[in-house]
Amino acid sequence: MASKVTNVVFAGLGGQGVLKASDIMSETAFKAGLDVKKSEVHGMSQRGGSVTSDVRFGQEVLSPMVPAGEADYLVVLEAVEVDHNRGLLREGGVLIEPSLIGEGVLRNPKSLNVALLGALSAHLDIDEEVWLSTVRDNLPVKLHDVNVQAFAAGRAAAKAV
Repeated sequence: MASKVTNVVFAGLGGQGVLKASDIMSETAFKAGLDVKKSEVHGMSQRGGSVTSDVRFGQEVLSPMVPAGEADYLVVLEAVEVDHNRGLLREGGVLIEPSLIGEGVLRNPKSLNVALLGALSAHLDIDEEVWLSTVRDNLPVKLHDVNVQAFAAGRAAAKAV
């Protein structure tokens, strides 16, 4: 019997933290004892173009790429990228988009990627402290408080839906 592989696609524009979010997701899954594979497509990211990153994790993962139409979760950091990437999401998959986080909720809008990770965390069976530890490990100390707050806001927003 094959083990379940969870497929997550992060999408947005260059400079929004798509790759940082996928790094945190990958490291969190790894710390939770899962096999993890990650892939990314930069495109014209240095000019604000589309960026995607696939993260797959489970007991055993053989390929880093999420096949089209098989993402369990699609985490989109820029609203204009939702329609462009919707085809990656499987039927019944979960779309996590920026509108989930209310305006003015984040102390720093650059923390949206971490807020959406918080929303994603509400759907996954990985201990919250593992997530927070990884957020802290991947960001400078001066950004810990604002990002822990963003993570908590995203997690609360997802649980409220």
